Amino acid sequence: MPQEERTIVKSASAAEEPNREDRGRDERYNPHQIEEKWFKRWQQDSSLYAAEPHSSKPKYYVLEMLPYPSGALHMGHVRNYAIGDALARYMWMNGYNVLHPMGWDSFGLPAENAAISAKVPPREWTLRNIANMKAQMKRLGFGYDWSREITTCLPDYYKWNQWFFLKLYRRGLAYRKKSKVNWCPKCATVLANEQVVGGCCWRHEDTPVEQRELEQWFLRITNYADELLRDLDRLPGWPEKVRIMQRNWIGRSEGTLVDFRLDGPSGEKISVFTTRVDTILGATSVQLAPQHTITEKLAAADPELRKKVDQLIAEQAKAKETGDIGNIEKHGVNTGHFAINPYNGEKVPVWVANYILMDYGTGAIMSVPAHDERDFEFAKKYGIEIRQVIEPSVARAPSPAKEVSDKSVRPTQSGEMPFTTLAFAEQKGFGKATVTFRLKDWGISRQRYWGTPIPMVYCDEDGVVPVAEKDLPVILPENVEITLTGGSPLVQVPEFLNTTCPKCGGLARRETDTMDTFVDSSWYFYRYTDAHNERAPFDSKIAGYWFGEKGIDQYIGGVEHAILHLIYSRFWTKFMRDLGLIKNSEPVERLFTQGMVIKGGAKMSKSLGNVVAPDEMIARFGADAARMYSLFAAPPDRDLDWQESGIEGIQRFLSRLYRFVAKNAHPNDAAWNKSIPTELSPEARAIQRKLHQTIKRVTDDFQGRWHFNTCIAATMELVNELYSSEIVGERASSPAIPLSLLADVQRNLVLLLAPFAPFLAHELWEMLGGKSSLLKAPWPKYDPELAKEEEIEIPVQVNGKLRGKIVIAPGVGEEEIKQRALADEKFQSYIAGKQIVKVIFTGKLVSIVVR
Repeated sequence: MPQEERTIVKSASAAEEPNREDRGRDERYNPHQIEEKWFKRWQQDSSLYAAEPHSSKPKYYVLEMLPYPSGALHMGHVRNYAIGDALARYMWMNGYNVLHPMGWDSFGLPAENAAISAKVPPREWTLRNIANMKAQMKRLGFGYDWSREITTCLPDYYKWNQWFFLKLYRRGLAYRKKSKVNWCPKCATVLANEQVVGGCCWRHEDTPVEQRELEQWFLRITNYADELLRDLDRLPGWPEKVRIMQRNWIGRSEGTLVDFRLDGPSGEKISVFTTRVDTILGATSVQLAPQHTITEKLAAADPELRKKVDQLIAEQAKAKETGDIGNIEKHGVNTGHFAINPYNGEKVPVWVANYILMDYGTGAIMSVPAHDERDFEFAKKYGIEIRQVIEPSVARAPSPAKEVSDKSVRPTQSGEMPFTTLAFAEQKGFGKATVTFRLKDWGISRQRYWGTPIPMVYCDEDGVVPVAEKDLPVILPENVEITLTGGSPLVQVPEFLNTTCPKCGGLARRETDTMDTFVDSSWYFYRYTDAHNERAPFDSKIAGYWFGEKGIDQYIGGVEHAILHLIYSRFWTKFMRDLGLIKNSEPVERLFTQGMVIKGGAKMSKSLGNVVAPDEMIARFGADAARMYSLFAAPPDRDLDWQESGIEGIQRFLSRLYRFVAKNAHPNDAAWNKSIPTELSPEARAIQRKLHQTIKRVTDDFQGRWHFNTCIAATMELVNELYSSEIVGERASSPAIPLSLLADVQRNLVLLLAPFAPFLAHELWEMLGGKSSLLKAPWPKYDPELAKEEEIEIPVQVNGKLRGKIVIAPGVGEEEIKQRALADEKFQSYIAGKQIVKVIFTGKLVSIVVR
């Protein structure tokens, strides 16, 4: 038999006598042995996953959101990183210069909590956790360029937070003002919103949280509100749900600012914003937020009112805590005071309501219950007058806003006043056209230790003075006692607190607030491009190469970050553009939000105690099985319900694949690398066809919907086809399979597996005689002609019951398919002597209806 036509013919003797190169090959899949081998080999090559600094290849920047180093990864993390790693490996194999870095969002409150509970300094606790999580990531085989690693709690990073703050300050975008904060009187410190539980302190469950005004630092993100809103239309690569969430959060409204007056000697102004000034004569009360300044003044003079207002504040805080403020059960209290409607001089009662938010609009509304659903609900509950002042062309009873047409209305109680009343308000000086945003300026002050020090000092002579850029970074001191009482721990560190004024050289004290940790994550992806730059946050030319005009090619993370992190990072990018550092106006071109991993009916979370540790899964099943299961169990954008039986099934598949290649890899045979014959047996042709169909399916999914579960399922089907072809086994009657085809199928199968199970893929690649790096091996191409089905089976049902199948060639027309079904002998007993009512071809089956 000529060598180039050598075939693998399965026989008992062939099964018993392996080729020389196969002798000693272990046909049992041992993931730990394989993964340890490749783990050690990869660790020896520090440049393995490094992006090329100068390359003619097209660039691709893929990034998963950087984690907080809480101590250890769980399988929810693994899913996120496995998605990004699969994409990075696919792009490497498609010839791209890939940037795939990783770092640590390492400032934050948990480190301070650990300092109290475990008596471990925050820095030590954080860096120890980073070391542990980094080791886990490496053991899982994630292909990160660790030479670009950033750690936001280190001075070489947060120096640039401070540098940006000074730039913001000098442009008038950073400023101080008084703002209400959550205050625990027992702790004598400020609480984050998440530390307010049921209106009480999380550490002192019987202590109601108070609202206090403190001087805080803010960034004028509202200066960019219109652009942030407008540019959402330039992000077609973002999920629509995320764009809707951001659009709603920015909350642009056009309307009228109208000034009511408090009845009485003070005549204090109560400004309300309304988008429907034409309904102002239907206002039957004015409602204030519990934190409104007028509420505070009225409550200060009325202890009973004070008590009720505090209850409303607690209800509001609890609703915010659960993220359900929009559905809060509406409660309110009548202050006993009145406000004067500037249009007609009518006195209307002033109420305080828990559904009125101080950080939305002016913190006060005119309540028009006939034309607003929330106001209607509140008025019905408390017996407030409901007065209809506009109506559809067909009169109807007073109704909530959803029944009022903007296009067909007529005044019912407007008197002689013109229907368009904005001009009247502006003429009389008690109203004006206004655009408002739900988005408020970003408060970045935190009365915490573990964060970036704000680079400002306070001088008795010169007031608030910025630190000179040459003196950055302002170093966060170590060995600070953290008690969570008495405000920021930095106040108790004289060597930090006491300094000299950069302007006059006199005595001064440092700002002891630290920055919100969202500052760290608003620009970190730019630092990755030039992580060791000591002269600037990054080199503009280098960042320009990776970001281009549209931003990161692919960003991956949870939808829970759709609002704060992503809005803040968009703001930061626009600010950096205005500084001239970058040319792009958006940080991210394409965004993917993966689903959560669910266990026991709840999101996998350390705080809920339902995490599954990847270390345990690796020990039992191997890293490849852990990674692959996280991609197989559900489409990446859907929630994954964790089932341990699923990862067991993945390990069985990997074991099956390993055994097949171990028995059928013959790279030392001269026929192994020969051309595939043009004439193939039907069984060999079926295998070749299945291979090219599989390549197409996996490639299409990578380029489209990212349903990696179907990618993996396709490779499983191909392996099943190989086993069913009886290439391996004990029966001597198997048809011949050319060795060159068998080599091609196995090599391409391993290439398809590489993004999902890199350890095993590298082992099999080596077993198959692969000499080049699998990481950069070319992605397989499919041949459309070879992928075509030679025959197609079409099910046929009669009166809704499946009665058999017909076999046709591809491309046969619909009418011929119907006639073939009617003429087939298999179906004659079901239709003979009966009236054919109709014959339908759906594209997948033929349905015959008879009577």
